[in-house]
Amino acid sequence: MTDMDQEGAVARKVLVSGRVQGVGFRVATVEAARRIGVAGTVRNLFDGRVEAIIEGAPQVVEQMLDWLRSGPPTARVEQVQVTEARPTGASGFELR
Repeated sequence: MTDMDQEGAVARKVLVSGRVQGVGFRVATVEAARRIGVAGTVRNLFDGRVEAIIEGAPQVVEQMLDWLRSGPPTARVEQVQVTEARPTGASGFELR
């Protein structure tokens, strides 16, 4: 797991649209995040999108963003919006 106390950590808020609820997207996101080594959270939004907050070293955050752009095979990602966020020093990745 990436050391989130390291200087240079970045964070991103990601909104994923498409067929991303009811298809295992959040569980697959948790598994991918833990495998890649980012910290953060993932949750469903009432409007049908999934929101992920990810943080870690820049290169692992980019790997996670790449994964979120396609998601698991059961999903159909249509749009991904990425905005910068402030790193919090989070450890682990949780489903909310």
